Amino acid sequence: MKFTVDVDCTPEEARSFLGLPDMTRVHDLYIRSVTDAMSGHGNAEQVERLFRTLSPFGDAGLKMLSSLMDLGIKATPGGSGTGATRKKSG
Repeated sequence: MKFTVDVDCTPEEARSFLGLPDMTRVHDLYIRSVTDAMSGHGNAEQVERLFRTLSPFGDAGLKMLSSLMDLGIKATPGGSGTGATRKKSG
């Protein structure tokens, strides 16, 4: 026997009903930190440290992201695949 129940509620109501914590403040802080880092309020080391700290998988997640970015660069026409040293056209 199989049956389906549809519940019409907001994400906040669902979290409350399921007993999950409200992570809104943490999410807002994370977004603000990433936005500040990306808008030039920090140097490369600070951005890397931020992503190492906030990444759910730590160093393993950063390595995976780096390898995915390298694959994407290799897939583009003229992509070098090194990730760090790309020649500027012009």
